Amino acid sequence: MRLGSRPGLSQRAGAQRRGAQRGAALLIAMIIVTLVATLAASMVWQQWRAVQVEAAERSRVQSAWILSGALDWARLILREDARGSNDDDLGEPWAVPLAEARLSTFLAADKSNTDDAPDAFLSGAITDAQARYNLTNLVAQGTINPAELAAFGRLCEAIGAPGDVAGRIANALLAAQGAAGTTGIDPAAPLLPRSVAQLAWLGVDAETVRLLAPYVVLLPVATPVNINTASREVLVAAIDDLDLATAERLIEVRQRTPFKSTAQITHELSAQTAVDPARLGFSSNFFEVRGRLRLGDRVLEQTSLIKRDRLNVTVLQREQVSSLDQGTS
Repeated sequence: MRLGSRPGLSQRAGAQRRGAQRGAALLIAMIIVTLVATLAASMVWQQWRAVQVEAAERSRVQSAWILSGALDWARLILREDARGSNDDDLGEPWAVPLAEARLSTFLAADKSNTDDAPDAFLSGAITDAQARYNLTNLVAQGTINPAELAAFGRLCEAIGAPGDVAGRIANALLAAQGAAGTTGIDPAAPLLPRSVAQLAWLGVDAETVRLLAPYVVLLPVATPVNINTASREVLVAAIDDLDLATAERLIEVRQRTPFKSTAQITHELSAQTAVDPARLGFSSNFFEVRGRLRLGDRVLEQTSLIKRDRLNVTVLQREQVSSLDQGTS
């Protein structure tokens, strides 16, 4: 019985070894398949990623070139405006905004050739920077200008800004300009802002910056307010003893006939209201150009500050913001 049982034991042992070998081979095959699938998926993902990066870079470059072209177009309009008139008002061609339009309509006269064009839409506007109160006027020759501080205070009161914001901004600008004009570094001095959004550097809270943004501007030099483009709140700041009702009447008058002289302004005001020609003007040298390009689900916005010195139009600042489109129009 013992001798007869040995062949059966060896056969079972051989079957177990062969089963173990087949299991090991199957496991190795599964590991190899998993490894190959992982490598293939990684290669596909890397290729897809490279395509996406290339497409995004191409869209960015194309968008930048298109907005640069729109900026050149705005400079041309401002240059041509300077040829025809010395005054600036809201009835001139530069003040007409460009409504959103498909870019291909500008590039092809035959509409049948625009069917395959990308969904790119361009819009923009030119605004008069001197239609707003220039915060640079607050500080002159290392001191705060009392008349300008009072003017800015009237503006803050008209728009509902905190009562102390005028003095705080004036003092902070004085400290920032003093620090910028010295060779030493004062760690306590605020940075000198270049735009209204950067007023936060002076300790101004976000809500106050939001209130001030439509009415103030920071320009490289002191400038008068353009009476033909300014809002009623800014006119109250620029003209002493002017109330909002009279400022609204001035706006109605200029819509019919833009002002061209100080005598025309004083004719519409009471005898107690004085007009300072140094703080009120009829033309502008600084403009803001805003361009917006919508390409697919991406939106690129560009804001440029332009200085016009007769026929010489130069770009002083340029800022771009990219975002996802939150709603198509």
